[in-house]
Amino acid sequence: MRMGVRSRGERHNEMQKYEETEHRRAQRGRPKEKLERMLTGFIWLSHHLGLAGLKSWIPSILLLVFLVLSTWILIYGLTCVQRYRINCKRLRCFPQPPLKNWLLGHLGLIQNSEEGLLYKQSLVYSFRDVCCWWVGAWCPVIRIFHPNYIKPVLLASGTVIPKDKLFYNFLEPWLGEGLLLSEGEKWRRHRHMLTPAFHFDILKPYVKIFNQSVDIMHAKWRRLCAEGTNYLEMFEHISLMTLDSLQKCIFSYNSNCQEKPSAYISAILELSSLVAKRHNNPLLYWDTLYNLTSQGRRFSRACHLVHDFSNAVIQERRHILAQQGTEAFLGNKRKSKTIDFIDILLLAKDEDGKALSDKDIQAEADTFMFAGHDTTASGISWALYNLAQHQEYQDRCRQEIKELLGDRQPEEIEWDDLVQMPFLTMCIKESLRLHSPVSMVSRYCTKDIQLPDGRIIPKGNICLISIFGIHHNPAVWPKPEVYDPHRFDTNNPEKISPLAFIPFSVGSRNCIGQNFALSELKVVLALTLLRFRVLPDKHPVRRKPEIILREENGLRLKVEPLLDLSSPDMHLSETSQE
Repeated sequence: MRMGVRSRGERHNEMQKYEETEHRRAQRGRPKEKLERMLTGFIWLSHHLGLAGLKSWIPSILLLVFLVLSTWILIYGLTCVQRYRINCKRLRCFPQPPLKNWLLGHLGLIQNSEEGLLYKQSLVYSFRDVCCWWVGAWCPVIRIFHPNYIKPVLLASGTVIPKDKLFYNFLEPWLGEGLLLSEGEKWRRHRHMLTPAFHFDILKPYVKIFNQSVDIMHAKWRRLCAEGTNYLEMFEHISLMTLDSLQKCIFSYNSNCQEKPSAYISAILELSSLVAKRHNNPLLYWDTLYNLTSQGRRFSRACHLVHDFSNAVIQERRHILAQQGTEAFLGNKRKSKTIDFIDILLLAKDEDGKALSDKDIQAEADTFMFAGHDTTASGISWALYNLAQHQEYQDRCRQEIKELLGDRQPEEIEWDDLVQMPFLTMCIKESLRLHSPVSMVSRYCTKDIQLPDGRIIPKGNICLISIFGIHHNPAVWPKPEVYDPHRFDTNNPEKISPLAFIPFSVGSRNCIGQNFALSELKVVLALTLLRFRVLPDKHPVRRKPEIILREENGLRLKVEPLLDLSSPDMHLSETSQE
């Protein structure tokens, strides 16, 4: 090759470098080109609007817009800082525990664990009534754990505001705007329309459904005991049983979920689990990021499955209602002696005669399924745990139920029996106090709230009503960690404040289904104690407050069948074995 003559490859490389250089220049010039195009467009527009004289003023106008926007941002920021300083000054009257650090505030000091509950208990012992809790550096929360201090919060007009949106927003894709998440006029309208669904006349037929569902669970327990499996995880069995009952009461649908897998029931359980996991991981609070994760995709699929099921039932029932007419439809329901939740929602009308939309009906049905299964399962499981720890109370409950039923066959709890089990009721209430399924609720203050001692919770702050704190406050309940059903004896001279016992919350946004839940609790516990002796597991219990109060490793109890060949669950067991 001759010197001074470039090869073809060298020429190609130089050409490539030249093109890359020109491309970079073009890229650098694009912002300038965009600005020129914007100015050209502005000039053209001003010319056609007769504002051609403004051409020389364009840079000044743009600068003015920039200055106005910057000033507004600065003023808004300074206003927020000033409001924050004023709020902090007004909150100085509330004591607070030592911060973790200035940035996180108290975040991370309370975990969803046994140690976290013990720390909450120490707060109650230290402050007794109220304290300030910082969620990060900017968000103060007033924690209340004395009944005298929650009264002004709940009774103040204008405070019926949804609960903590940070957590409850996780539920919105699943539950929609049902009673749990709706607010304002929509919440008031729905609450008024749904109240008849929980009237005693509607609840009476449900007692038979509770009996049937618990019979199925007990037949399964007897089979497991016969196979040598006496230690059972209570939440696993009781959650399926409560879901079985709810599906029958809401949709009049029997999925036989206690005996075989059900896609709908599996989706409900998965959604509850995914919401709890998300709540425990702040990195997943952002919806866009969560939807990209495998958990987010599973959540979306489960939501679609649940919505498809409830929507199919609603459309089918609407079709039947349209064919039969309201009077004939109600007549057929009276003959069957059971009207389910969907029927009531379809027939409900507000003061103006307007009915609920299909979307509203679906939201309320899904909300009832969510709120009704986990909380009731938790209440039943912890009640059995407490009675297993105290055999003398268990024996007394069993004797009370035997005397009530006498020689009744089949063994079945009836509606009128529910008010004739005073000691069992006392045991249930004490269990709900000691192990409340829901540990707290929150409210947003839309106005200043004055507490009994004169201190004021400023408008715009969140109040956290600690159900756990109130139920474990030694100033309210002597020896609060002791399980003592006699606290709820009607003859007890120490009268209990209505606000000292709030397992179903309190005020206008309390649990609308509490009578439904208490009825199921009584039926399940009465029949369980009649047919089984429940004994504690040897391993110590570690509580875990998530959406509801669970046990860290599952609440295992030993069950021993009490020989009674006449009981219906024995017949169910024999039939299933054949």
